[in-house]
Amino acid sequence: MSFTDQASNFTWLGFNHVIPLGYDHILFILSLFLLNSELKSVILQCTVFTIAHSLTLGLSAVGWIIPNSHIVEPLIAFSILLAAIENLIHSKINPWRLFVIFTFGLIHGMGFAGALNEIGIQEELLIGSILFFNIGVELAQITILCMAYFLVAKWFSKKQWYKERIVYPTSMIIACIAMYWTVERLMNFTSFYFNNGRY
Repeated sequence: MSFTDQASNFTWLGFNHVIPLGYDHILFILSLFLLNSELKSVILQCTVFTIAHSLTLGLSAVGWIIPNSHIVEPLIAFSILLAAIENLIHSKINPWRLFVIFTFGLIHGMGFAGALNEIGIQEELLIGSILFFNIGVELAQITILCMAYFLVAKWFSKKQWYKERIVYPTSMIIACIAMYWTVERLMNFTSFYFNNGRY
């Protein structure tokens, strides 16, 4: 594989893993956006998120950690639920938010590792593949944020009714979806371990 092919293929893979395939990732990014719709602030939060998931993605890819998808997937859904609930409780970003986002990013990175493990990567291409995959993910995140900003926040975020009519209802919808995913994935987790005699 040439360098150009590697760059384009894995950048697209990372982008495509979020848009249109990563429903849970999209909802998490939108949850971050809803609490503070200033584009620079949200891009900073997403960059912290990317740095975190790059760490666990890289460690998973080289085999230093071996994520269990039956545990990781419920945690990803639960992180979306918590982010959405925070939008309903708080009206501004708290000092600990970046730390929380970093922690959630570590969890999501272990989920991303599954996408790379499915296709398999030659050892000599590993570092570049991870780099370009993360670039693709970051581009997808920025695309989501820009769409949300220019379609909604740019025009309405200063309105008095913005939180009541957009932030709160959207966050509640996201929270309900995330709660459903959390329960569903926990049931899958329980079913898997019982059926395989782990308990």
